[in-house]
Amino acid sequence: MWLFLQAHPELFRDIGSLLHFAPEPWLRARMKGLLGSKRYVTADLNPEGVDLSLDIADIDLPNAAFDAVICSHVLEHVPDDRRAMAELRRVVAEGGWCLVMVPLDTSRAETYEDATVTAPDDREAHFWQHDHLRLYAPDIEQRLSDAGFSVEVIRPSDLVSADRAVDACLLGHDWVFLCR
Repeated sequence: MWLFLQAHPELFRDIGSLLHFAPEPWLRARMKGLLGSKRYVTADLNPEGVDLSLDIADIDLPNAAFDAVICSHVLEHVPDDRRAMAELRRVVAEGGWCLVMVPLDTSRAETYEDATVTAPDDREAHFWQHDHLRLYAPDIEQRLSDAGFSVEVIRPSDLVSADRAVDACLLGHDWVFLCR
């Protein structure tokens, strides 16, 4: 995410506000520096350490409330991810953007979901982490499109050389979805 943001400073030129779901502490600090005086708001379902307590599947904000949104490694935790995607689209202003990252299994054709997998150890085996509800496949691009976004897929090889990807510990499935 950070490599992508550094490579695309033009994304910040025409925005006045950014909503960041489940902000990673290291990225939060960098975003404040990158955005300067622009409005930067953090949100999470858990209100501890963020500006707003928000349910991403039912965002209590008006339509087009933000010019940009960052949603990194959140959707795999949300029971109704399609509703969450639609909510993200609803709160992004026309001409704005939303960056999405999720754990991605590029060997699959379709996102894997199984509501009967509930035990933490089983979820880790099936979805790569004990609190994940699904394991996304590249078809997440279509899910985001269905929510009303125009989606651009950025792979690590689109951003950096193979050597730099190794240095940055990037994996081939560390895709960024730029949604407009």
